[in-house]
Amino acid sequence: MVTGATHFGSALLLNNAGVKFVMPVPRPSYVPGSFYHFYNRGAHRESIFREPDNYLFVIKRIKQVAQEAQLTVIAYCLLPNHYHFLVRQDSDHRAGLLPQRVFNSYSKAYNKRYDHSGTLFESNYHVKLIAHPAHLYHLCRYIHANPVRHGLVRTVEEWPYSNYLEWVGERDGTLIDPAFVQEMFGSAEEYRTFVYEYLLTRQHPDEIQSYMARLD
Repeated sequence: MVTGATHFGSALLLNNAGVKFVMPVPRPSYVPGSFYHFYNRGAHRESIFREPDNYLFVIKRIKQVAQEAQLTVIAYCLLPNHYHFLVRQDSDHRAGLLPQRVFNSYSKAYNKRYDHSGTLFESNYHVKLIAHPAHLYHLCRYIHANPVRHGLVRTVEEWPYSNYLEWVGERDGTLIDPAFVQEMFGSAEEYRTFVYEYLLTRQHPDEIQSYMARLD
């Protein structure tokens, strides 16, 4: 259930003596109908996915948790050392259950499979409430364009571990909201053009540039 409680993540900072310490970062309240951006990366920017089965494990868990918690995954992308989810909360089940449950399961499975110890991620997951329509509009293509931006593939269509292919009608899948795509972008081809316009310029409008810059 949604409550008035404030949720906290963490940030690694330096004090005046140059000593590292962890500073709690307030997390947004979880409210039905709202959109949330979740992201995180591997500790020391190391890989969190070693082979295709790792990605498939996480995608399967995303589907399970999204159904259980009545969440809609709008856009997602899994990359070798980080991930992005854009999620709409459709009930009183908080959207933060998605990264929490998915990566708790994944971390345990990863540690067992690879005899790994220690933390897999650099911190607790990061979460941002996406309240501005322009942020929501541009965040979708930012998430889907990540594999090309990081030099993993030449075209967005080549990367299988996002729901971009569902967005442009090249793969059937359940992790998509067709009504959202149509309402925001009109058609698959319009969205494809929108994504490649960004990849040509690597620029966002001024009003959202500062938000996107913080994600890199």
